[in-house]
Amino acid sequence: MPQQPQSPSAAGIAGMSAVALSRAIHAREASCVEVLDACYAQIDRLNPVVNALVAFADRDAMRRQARALDERLGRGESLGPLHGFPQAPKDIMPAAGMVTTKGSPIFAGQVSQSDCVVFERMRAGGCLFVARSNSPEFGLGGHTYNPVYGTTRNAWDATRSAGGSSGGAAVAVALSMLPVADGSDMMGSLRTPAAFNNVYGLRTSVGCVPHGPGEEVFFQQFSVAGPMARDVPDLALLLSVQAGFDDRLPLTRRGEGPRDWGAALARDWRRARIGWLGDLKGHLPMEPGVLDTCRAALRHFTDVGCTVDDALPAFDFESLWRAWLDLRSFSVAGANGALYENPEKRALLKPEALWEIERGRALSAMQVYDAARVRSAWYEALRRLFATYDFLVLPAAQVFPFDAALDWPHAVGGREMDTYHRWMQAVVPATMAGLPALAAPAGFGPQGLPAGLQIIGPAQADLAVLQIGHAYDQASGYARQRSPLLG
Repeated sequence: MPQQPQSPSAAGIAGMSAVALSRAIHAREASCVEVLDACYAQIDRLNPVVNALVAFADRDAMRRQARALDERLGRGESLGPLHGFPQAPKDIMPAAGMVTTKGSPIFAGQVSQSDCVVFERMRAGGCLFVARSNSPEFGLGGHTYNPVYGTTRNAWDATRSAGGSSGGAAVAVALSMLPVADGSDMMGSLRTPAAFNNVYGLRTSVGCVPHGPGEEVFFQQFSVAGPMARDVPDLALLLSVQAGFDDRLPLTRRGEGPRDWGAALARDWRRARIGWLGDLKGHLPMEPGVLDTCRAALRHFTDVGCTVDDALPAFDFESLWRAWLDLRSFSVAGANGALYENPEKRALLKPEALWEIERGRALSAMQVYDAARVRSAWYEALRRLFATYDFLVLPAAQVFPFDAALDWPHAVGGREMDTYHRWMQAVVPATMAGLPALAAPAGFGPQGLPAGLQIIGPAQADLAVLQIGHAYDQASGYARQRSPLLG
């Protein structure tokens, strides 16, 4: 009589790639209940140390849902590649039946009545929403702490920042508490935490993944939703559920999904050209060691056949920064104006939120239009550069993970930071151009802390960015290094 395949151990399940886990679930080698319990075991062991996941759902209810998903598989019914995956939607956008605080005491305890589009798709695809992933207040700032749930700590060193705003998601993935995780990115919110925690985060191009719906669906082009994972095939797996047109969001694109984003990751990279932007010829201050660490990682592009050359767009980078400040403040002020106008709620806003809102409310219409004009000129400058280079690369973060007790780095490379987010300026170029940008591990600095690269592709070239990221990942092996917290 043939032997039945043995179920993997809980530790083995938690350590699986998302692609392997999906196969195991669908082959009935691991039940949805076993997968859920394996993730709970990792959460119970590690979340008290790092505080990545918050606002947990009832475990008995989750197990009932997992059993129902097992029964559906028993009947030959699969909801898709994420069938049975424990997930923790980021605590910024609404998730039906779950508390959505946005990290603010204003919304503490508020239960959402509906899902945003990405969560709706993940839930319909068989995900089990076990908790929320922690985020800074309103997603503002690259360090995940808030007065509701506290500070999320780095997956490699619990005394350090996890980055933000998708800090909880990145740490949960890095420590195998979740197989993959959703995130969002306006000013590096997928890229900074990916760099800080040695995982991958994809800032999708505008329109690839629905972000919303919300009260304004035309001007909002900065914030995008996207996946986080321990490798690129796992990113592609989650993206296959997230991406695609939704008629509630008119800027989303048809033809993006549903599709198997992981089916065509292999590609010949001989004669491909990489433009290394570095620190924009000294414009971006860097913590000592960051630039050297990232520059050393470039050899993995040449390992797969690419050529790498220094590149620099012809542009006034300070003008780009000022335009970014105006457009960001305009967006934040518009989205949160009602909170500011209520004195009781205004008193609960953190200083950075007040600064953004007051700055945005003071802008004239012509200032906003001028900033949009600079943004358009920047896109054109990069479009011309992509006539020479297939991809552009620069550091994903200008600093290594910093002391978790800080609010934000007030000086970088000997330069004082004039705003709470100037230390994240390296992520602005991709955001302002609406381009896809993959944060990829770049190795470890002198103190053993992670660094990351951004791989930026041309407009709507999300698949190409995943393809070069996959080749880089296979050549570098950085993401296969395990956190010391995993033991």
